[in-house]
Amino acid sequence: MSPIFRFAPSPNGYLHLGHAYSAIFTAEAAKAAGGKMLLRIEDIDLERCKPEFEAAIFEDLKWLGLRWPEPVVRQSQRLEVYFEAAKSLRARDLLYPCFCSRSDIAAKATATDPDGAPLYPGTCRHMTDVQVAEKIVAGKQPQYRLDMEAALKVTGHLMVSEPLIDREVVLGGAKRAAYPERWGDIVLVRKDVPTSYHLSVVIDDAWQKVTHVTRGMDLYHATDIHVVLQALLDLPSPLYHHHELVMAKDGEEKLSKSKGSPALRDLRAAGWTPADVRKRLGFDV
Repeated sequence: MSPIFRFAPSPNGYLHLGHAYSAIFTAEAAKAAGGKMLLRIEDIDLERCKPEFEAAIFEDLKWLGLRWPEPVVRQSQRLEVYFEAAKSLRARDLLYPCFCSRSDIAAKATATDPDGAPLYPGTCRHMTDVQVAEKIVAGKQPQYRLDMEAALKVTGHLMVSEPLIDREVVLGGAKRAAYPERWGDIVLVRKDVPTSYHLSVVIDDAWQKVTHVTRGMDLYHATDIHVVLQALLDLPSPLYHHHELVMAKDGEEKLSKSKGSPALRDLRAAGWTPADVRKRLGFDV
C-alpha cells in the first residue's frame, strides 16, 4: 500500500501561514514518499466551525497549488461512529462521567499537563452510580473522561514511531517512549458533542488508512494520548513527524487564529502570490 498522509484543518477561522506551512510540508512529504495527501475537515466544534471558513480552506489550498482526492471527509458527518467507539470504552469501565467545570479544576489542580493547563485532579473518578444519577436529574450534563490509570493497565508500555522527514526526504524512523500519564484523565466525550479531538482523530486516521501524520510541534505530546487510544481500540498507529512551527515576527509566539494572525486571504488581497508564501516559509519556489 502506498503511503497516505493527511492535512486536517478545522474550519473555525481562516488559514494563516502556519497552516500553509503544514499543508505544503505534508504535500511534499507525501510526494517524496510516493504517496498521496488527503484533506480532512475536522469540524466537530459545531458552534465555532462555519461554512464560510470551510469554503475558504478549499479556496486557499487550491490557490497554493495543492490538490487532494475526493470526497473529502467531514467529521461532523461521522459523529455516530465516534459515539459507538466511546460506548465501547464505557462498557469496559475505561470512561467515567465528569461534571467539573474549568474553574472547578483550576481551583483543585496541583499540577499542569504538557500544554500548561491545570491537570484534572480526578474529582469525579470514583463517583457512585447514585451520585451520577442525582447530578443528571438535577440538570447537570456530564462529559466523559478516560481513566488513564486503568487504560495503561490494559495497554502496558507504549511507543511512538517517528520517521525522519526533511521536507522532501522521508527516511526510516525511530521509536520513543510515550508518557500519556502526564495528561491525566483526558476528556474523550464533550458535553456538546459525542466525541473530542483525540477520539475522532485516531478513529479517522485508521479508517482512512493514514500511514504518516505530519503536524506541528504543538501536538508533539498529544501523540502520547493517541497511541493509548489506538491500543485500546485496536487501531493501527501511523508514523508521526512533528515539524517546526511558524512564529510571529517577534519570534516568541506561534501564529494563531485566536490571536489574529494574518490570514492567507488577507495576504492574497495585499498582493502576495503562492511563490511569495513558499519563499516566506522556506520552501523552494
